[in-house]
Amino acid sequence: MREIAASLAAVRERMGEAALRAGRRAEEVRLIAVSKTFPLEAIREAYDAGQREFGENKLQEALQKIDAQADMRIGWHLIGHLQSNKARKAAARLDWIHAIDSVDLLRRVDEAARAANRTVNVLIQVDLALEPTKHGAPVDAVPDILAAASELQGARLTGLMLLPPLAERPEDARPWFRRLRALRDGWVENGTPAGQLRELSMGMSHDFEVAIEEGATMVRVGSAIFGTRS
Repeated sequence: MREIAASLAAVRERMGEAALRAGRRAEEVRLIAVSKTFPLEAIREAYDAGQREFGENKLQEALQKIDAQADMRIGWHLIGHLQSNKARKAAARLDWIHAIDSVDLLRRVDEAARAANRTVNVLIQVDLALEPTKHGAPVDAVPDILAAASELQGARLTGLMLLPPLAERPEDARPWFRRLRALRDGWVENGTPAGQLRELSMGMSHDFEVAIEEGATMVRVGSAIFGTRS
């Protein structure tokens, strides 16, 4: 437990320093502890050290952990790809879905959230690099998703998410983070309500400090907290 607690403290300190360099307050950035492949014991240790928001890549693993941790008050984030035929299960249990990539998926999540009498926060995953191995909405498809968000009743659009190309140097991710922020600002200027795009989910263990400097409001950090995945 002391190891995870110490790692959490170190990550939070680095987040605070990055926010300070950008002239921001540390409280403006939320830490999502990415617990994929790690056991429930590791989640509990992080929880006991004060962490309250956790992210999973795969829906099935997320659901298993949600069922197993009923005694912990956790905000669960699905940060991996969501297949449209699993929207109902996700909307019934998850608090945040980061990977909306089409109008159809948005509407399916909204319908499922209404059926479950829940409000689910969603983010649009924007595909800037158009890598064939990654998901997300191309930039020119995002305005249609933004327009459809005006009809939501169960889901609540809160922002954008980005997975930039993997790079050895954190600094190489900066242009991608900067572009997402610029796109967000442009869509707001063109009439999208600012509240729908207040969140920028970008930055992981190797580049979260650069992401914070470029405006991230959520960083998704796994190995820097829990250690190397087997």
